[in-house]
Amino acid sequence: MIEDRFLVRLEQLLADGQRRILGLVGAPGAGKSTLAQAILEALPGRAVVVPMDGFHLANVELERLGRASRKGAEDTFDSAGYVALLGRLRAQRHDEMIYAPTFRREIEEPIAGAIPVTPDVPLVITEGNYLLLQQGQWKAVRPLLDEAWYVDVDPELRLQRLIARHVKFGRDEDAAREWVQRTDEVNAALVDATRGRADLVFRWTS
Repeated sequence: MIEDRFLVRLEQLLADGQRRILGLVGAPGAGKSTLAQAILEALPGRAVVVPMDGFHLANVELERLGRASRKGAEDTFDSAGYVALLGRLRAQRHDEMIYAPTFRREIEEPIAGAIPVTPDVPLVITEGNYLLLQQGQWKAVRPLLDEAWYVDVDPELRLQRLIARHVKFGRDEDAAREWVQRTDEVNAALVDATRGRADLVFRWTS
């Protein structure tokens, strides 16, 4: 459930009828996708979600680069491709259809051309870990966002969610806990350091 004050802010963001891009950023397991879905439901037909996770490098490329054991780290994404797509979405022509990639957790791979973005949709919601990072190609993301909301939640609940997610998609509980501590929490610390660049903090209370 989204509080009224956030809905009011969204309506103000869309008041002039122009294309707007809202970034939802937060640590792994913070509830970014859940919030994106809640906004979709609150603004039926007026929003689309384009996740940063669609720019995960393919598993075969991560293996080639020696980064498979750190999947989810900032250098395991095609950040330049993500920036390029955001730029296209900002400048989308009235006669243009844009297709964005998504990420399928059941196969742990990105899927190209899976999300159609029509030119008449006023709000593009993009969600991911590194939208406020100020290094490499990532530093070009923030200027392309009209607003950035930092999504926060109780740390213990976030860890429980992460472990449950990894178990759901194939790891046993010990392996899930090990991955969370070795990879997800390292990434979470990097993401948390960027929260000061957000316009506001959205905190889940349950």
